[in-house]
Amino acid sequence: MKNIAIVTGASSGMGREFVLQLSQYVSVDEIWAIARRKDALEALQKEVTVPVRPIALDLGQAESFTALSQLLESEKPNIRLLVNAAGFGKFGAYSKVSPEDDCRMIDLNCKALVMMTRLAVPYMAPGGHILQLDSLSAFQPVPYITTYGATKAFVLSYSRAMNRELKGAGIRCMAMNPGWVKTEFFNHAFETNGGSEVQYFDRLYEAKDCVATGLRDLYKSKKDYSIHGLPVRMQVRLVKLLPHSLVMNTWLNQQKKPKNNTGLTTK
Repeated sequence: MKNIAIVTGASSGMGREFVLQLSQYVSVDEIWAIARRKDALEALQKEVTVPVRPIALDLGQAESFTALSQLLESEKPNIRLLVNAAGFGKFGAYSKVSPEDDCRMIDLNCKALVMMTRLAVPYMAPGGHILQLDSLSAFQPVPYITTYGATKAFVLSYSRAMNRELKGAGIRCMAMNPGWVKTEFFNHAFETNGGSEVQYFDRLYEAKDCVATGLRDLYKSKKDYSIHGLPVRMQVRLVKLLPHSLVMNTWLNQQKKPKNNTGLTTK
């Protein structure tokens, strides 16, 4: 039986970084790298020592899960690690984000994550791990990142509950909740931020550092969610204590003072 890791959103950003780093924590025969851009996935084959299987799928489409289900049934691998890193966000007033984009965020950030988890678990043995890429925005309502933040609140709740349910099977599930990370995420996010409703980015982290923290916490701790950086961890603790109305007011006041808001896109 082949031991594999599956990483979604593997063509860029955090997902790509997971492919590069995961062999430091888990031994597998093959990495199944899933994303829409096959050329970017194929490029990964030259950057890691573990064989990479590029699987070009659009996880916003239901037929992708049928195809993946058939592939799993055919090969019957042992999935030692699943990383759900696929997702995207849109910044700006709700009126500037189309209903279609709202629904696409829900489909990819929530529904695809759930489907991937459900497809993977039957092929996992005791000692298997699931890492769900979440966000700092999961811990409070975030005006002008409204739908994206709500999808990440779902991911946090789902992941923590699944961790409890899967404990008896010896499978560990953890959400990873980074703050602002310099990736291609901003290319999509800024497309609807024409009025600069979101322009205050207090700290910017590197993807490689956040991923290293996430993998270490997944394999070396018993946490059901992981946060990179002491300032961000302190922020989460504070958010848990304060009324959400005050947290939202603070967030909105911050957006009046641009910080670290240039050079974030790669386009």
